[in-house]
Amino acid sequence: MSSRPAVHLAIPVDDLDAARVFYGDVLGLAQGRSSDHWIDWNLHGHQLVTHVVPKGAAARGTSEVDGHNVPIPHFGLLLETDEFHALAARLRTAGTEFLIEPYLRFPDRPAAQWTMFFRDPAGNALEFKAFTDEDQVFAR
Repeated sequence: MSSRPAVHLAIPVDDLDAARVFYGDVLGLAQGRSSDHWIDWNLHGHQLVTHVVPKGAAARGTSEVDGHNVPIPHFGLLLETDEFHALAARLRTAGTEFLIEPYLRFPDRPAAQWTMFFRDPAGNALEFKAFTDEDQVFAR
């Protein structure tokens, strides 16, 4: 692991086998430790843990961004542009249904970014994006 800080994120899933296929095969994440109730994943150097929890309603909503209803809550990664497009192609090949198809958001602004939204098999919303200029990630 690098010397940079890493994030730990735990998310609920209702089917560990479906999570294993989605996060391991579709997203291509390396699996770490596991039990019959959880799996650790290497999310580009960050620890993502899928925990089995009983089905239940989670607070969900949307927020309007660039004319799209963005699912809230959601999580994801900032990727390089080539990685973003390769992941989008892998998701399409796997038959993933996009909540928001991959597109270039804010194309005429300094913070132009490729973005896409989809759900994992348990319904967790994910966003992956790639800034056209990585120096603009936190620009105001």
